[in-house]
Amino acid sequence: MIEFYAPWCPACQQLQPVWKEFADWGEDMGVNIAKVDVTEQPGLSGRFIITSLPTIYHCKDGVFRKYQGARTKDDFLSFIDEQKWSAVEPISSWFGPSSFLMNSMSALFKLSMFIRRCHNYMTEQLGIPVWGSYVIFGLATLFSGLALGLLLVFIADFVFPSRRFSSPDYYQKKQTMEQARLIQRQEDEHEADGEEDDDEEEDEEDQDDVWRRRRGSPEGRPEPKGQSFPDEALRKRVVANREQQEEEEEEEEDT
Repeated sequence: MIEFYAPWCPACQQLQPVWKEFADWGEDMGVNIAKVDVTEQPGLSGRFIITSLPTIYHCKDGVFRKYQGARTKDDFLSFIDEQKWSAVEPISSWFGPSSFLMNSMSALFKLSMFIRRCHNYMTEQLGIPVWGSYVIFGLATLFSGLALGLLLVFIADFVFPSRRFSSPDYYQKKQTMEQARLIQRQEDEHEADGEEDDDEEEDEEDQDDVWRRRRGSPEGRPEPKGQSFPDEALRKRVVANREQQEEEEEEEEDT
């Protein structure tokens, strides 16, 4: 018989004298009588899913049954002596203290007590504010979750690799596709360069045509407007007109 109690529980305090008297009969009846402080053993309280105090369990041959009768010495003795425990439905193996589920619950209870002790140490011994302790635990939870997620992803990729990447021809096909893309890109660039060269040649030819039209050809260059004779004849005419003006000016002076 196992009793789960807490020192601060009033019902547990009332049961202690009765439980002590019942424990004195344990050796005579061949029964081990024990009690567990849930504040000192959070792992055990997690294994048995202790939700109310006090809680009493009967254990025989690895089978656990929860005691739900009256809490007197005579009731405890009759429960053992008359084997009333055989009429109580045992706990399912899924929720037994040694099951994987209860081991996980025990680990969670231990973790919660560890976090509580860390919180008390930081706030009482180190003088960190309560909100600062909450921030630290929040960041620790965040980073631990990220690390656990990455670990699970790596394990999943290792255990269940993608068929595409696990195929022996995948990398060969990938290399062939990359080479085909590279060749196609080079061809496109070559065609683009050829089109640019053709455009440049056409522009140069157009500019040459415009320049020829502006300058005129050496054989048939058009003469400027107002010019109907060669430059030499024009120069002689200008000189003759000037000599005639000088002669007229001399005659006027003589007169």
